[in-house]
Amino acid sequence: MAAIMFSVLILLIFLNIPVAVSIGLASIAGITFGNLPLNPAVVAQRMFTSADSFPFMAIPFFMLAGGLMEHGGISRRLVRLASAMVGGYRGGLGLITILASAFFGAISGSNPATVAAIGGIMVPSMIKKGYPPAFAASIAAAGGTLGVVIPPSIPMITFGVVAGVSIGDLFLAGFGPGVLLAVVLSLVVVVQSARLDIPREEPRTRGQLFAAVKDSILAIIMPLIILGGIYGGVFTPTEAGAVAVIYSLLISAFIYRELDLKTIRTVIIKAGISTSVVFFVIATSQSMSWLITVSRVSAEIAAWIVSVSSNPFVLITLINLILLFLGVFLETQAIILLMAPLLLPITASIGMNPLMLGIIMVVNTSVGMITPPMAVNLFVAVSLVKDHNVGLEDITRKIFAFLVAEIIAVMFISNFPIFSLGLVELVK
Repeated sequence: MAAIMFSVLILLIFLNIPVAVSIGLASIAGITFGNLPLNPAVVAQRMFTSADSFPFMAIPFFMLAGGLMEHGGISRRLVRLASAMVGGYRGGLGLITILASAFFGAISGSNPATVAAIGGIMVPSMIKKGYPPAFAASIAAAGGTLGVVIPPSIPMITFGVVAGVSIGDLFLAGFGPGVLLAVVLSLVVVVQSARLDIPREEPRTRGQLFAAVKDSILAIIMPLIILGGIYGGVFTPTEAGAVAVIYSLLISAFIYRELDLKTIRTVIIKAGISTSVVFFVIATSQSMSWLITVSRVSAEIAAWIVSVSSNPFVLITLINLILLFLGVFLETQAIILLMAPLLLPITASIGMNPLMLGIIMVVNTSVGMITPPMAVNLFVAVSLVKDHNVGLEDITRKIFAFLVAEIIAVMFISNFPIFSLGLVELVK
């Protein structure tokens, strides 16, 4: 049955069928032509029951909050703050893009939203300052990978539900890797800017920094409110999503006054569509994951991976390679839902904290956002430079340096748990 499912899945993906549809049809094919005495209708039943989860309600809340902040003047204020902090260095506009993406990622929890919000502001500015359009777009796409690593993070919510671990702990564990990735991406920007002879920006004054902090303080304290509320026992992660929506609506509409009813309506519709897509992927992926489990395929795969080597470094490297490979073809949610049940017993056998596995999976799948053909960030970045005759292949060539740097960072994060678990242990 497993061979049938995976064969059909690969075929449908290569035929450019949407991932959620491909997974659902592959599950039906596995039941129909496999050796399990099940009715194909069980796929629909599992889809419904798997999506019926209270923690998953956090996903539409955080998507809506991110949309409200994207259109409510938050992204512009975060760009101003980043500009005051790093704008005076070589490749200053590129550094501003990375730092602003980190700030916005701490609000939105979404990679594409981060690319669209920050890239939409910064890419035109970079091009005007002499950045090659493809390079400017690649910086925005690479910066967008921070969106799901720095909490709150929608993939972390998904992993927390599947693995049965604390979503609040996952959020805390994401800070260290997120900062490390931001530093690594910034170094690439500096090196590439020097190679391309990008001019140095004017240094910022302390007065400009103070004004930028004052203007954006309401935005940058939101992650503190969310995490503080979760750890303080004030609200659950799902309730934190609702708090994020209310908070973003209040400051965007009533304090910044940059949201009107028409824009709010548009944001709600977009968030609803995005939520539907995510939940469709979750539902079909969960049904396939259940089939893989009941057919004992997961146990066989786990046994095979463990048989390769008992060395923790080798196993972690193999897991990273598998996740990076899957990130080329599959969407983030699908990878987490399909692979988490397989990898949890493997990592448990080497004594790895499940929180650590969650971070490894989130970081790897985030890198998948800039690896074609499933490179959502690159597709968003292409739309930002459509008037400059820049295609996907041009941005792909420029993103390669960022991709290599992120893979190196992934291996570092995977083998040094202190970056992920240090803050969790400190808080506890």
